Amino acid sequence: MKKVVNGADEAIRDIRDGAVVMLGGFGLCGIPENCIAALARKGVGQLTCISNNAGVDDFGLGLLLKTRQIRKMISSYVGENEEFERQLLSGELDVDLIPQGTLATRIQMAAMGIPAFFTPAGYGTEVAQGKEVREFGGKPYLMEYALAADFAIVKAWKGDTMGNLLFQKTTRNFSTSMAKAGTITIAEVEHLVQPGELYPDQVHVAGIYVHRIFQGSGYERRIERRTVRLKQNH
Repeated sequence: MKKVVNGADEAIRDIRDGAVVMLGGFGLCGIPENCIAALARKGVGQLTCISNNAGVDDFGLGLLLKTRQIRKMISSYVGENEEFERQLLSGELDVDLIPQGTLATRIQMAAMGIPAFFTPAGYGTEVAQGKEVREFGGKPYLMEYALAADFAIVKAWKGDTMGNLLFQKTTRNFSTSMAKAGTITIAEVEHLVQPGELYPDQVHVAGIYVHRIFQGSGYERRIERRTVRLKQNH
């Protein structure tokens, strides 16, 4: 099976209106920049996007929010995107806010083929509304369903033409679980290499989970908010 495609536009070619799409990244760290830009160019709409957050106003998923291509966000943090906040408060955007650990675990369960699990996170809050509660060891737990997607889009540091992926440091974040939870998984990589060039013990996602892969370009690797310490004079 040939997995290598000629860029982001070909990789996302069959993402249609109304699709459920997972996108790796934590803030702006490790986001699939090329594929997000391709989705903006394609103009596909009514998307349900599963991501830890929605980038910033002019970058990452913030680009798709500006063009009203996202119908629903399933995420855990909204703090760095004013347009996200505006659409949420005005009722223009359907948002499902999930505790970050629960979001990660729901994706992991989908990757493992487990339909649901119980967690204490969120009990006694708005998160618990409408959910089944069971008691284990005298403690209440909420039942949460696994969270899968039509498409999972991730960005890795290196990948080979068979789809094996290697992430660098914190860019791994949600991506390793998401890559295993999508019906179709798309990977953009900074370096595309031949089979055998990745040391097997360093592979984070096996190629069996990846359906399309391409070498991206022009990565900006932005930081939401750069914080530095003032130099101390001694």
